[in-house]
Amino acid sequence: TYTGYGTFYSLSGAGNCLYEDAGADASHSYAALNDADYENARMCGGYIQATGPRGTVVVKIVDRCPECKPGDIDFSPEAFATIADPVAGRVPISWRLISPANIGNIQYKIKEGSSPYWLAIQPRNHRNPVVSLEISVNGSWQALPREQYNYFLAPNGLGAGPFSVRVTDIYGQQIINSGITLSPTAVQATSSQFAQH
Repeated sequence: TYTGYGTFYSLSGAGNCLYEDAGADASHSYAALNDADYENARMCGGYIQATGPRGTVVVKIVDRCPECKPGDIDFSPEAFATIADPVAGRVPISWRLISPANIGNIQYKIKEGSSPYWLAIQPRNHRNPVVSLEISVNGSWQALPREQYNYFLAPNGLGAGPFSVRVTDIYGQQIINSGITLSPTAVQATSSQFAQH
């Protein structure tokens, strides 16, 4: 369990994790994590249960809060109002990572501008935070470095695809998804998901 302070803000655009619909989610259950705990986008897409003076809320991490101190979370106004009186503005909180049920299956998005010669890929809708993403190249797994904007990058590309992708979560679970095509901007569905923890 982590402790820190909670504040709130309104997200316009995609946030640092580059989920373009993050601020438009009907539940408005999003938040920005402090720089230290954001861990170079490792916590993007993670689900956090936070408790404040008024109650508890579950939020998805979609953004980074560079000015927040370790332990701090910047919530959507709606999420903040669940755990505290908005008039307070800044309140002590505690929080922990959770592994939610019934969120559907993992998805992938290939970044706009990707080609056989430059590839950026983003896993989405994963139950647990993803620590690594690898793509099979000539029979061996090649790990792609993660950028702070939450895409895994192959700066020289990996050919025309389709690709077999292996993702690993923070608990060491691995999932392999084959047939991921070089289709920039399309969100590609899979039939798999990490187990709950």
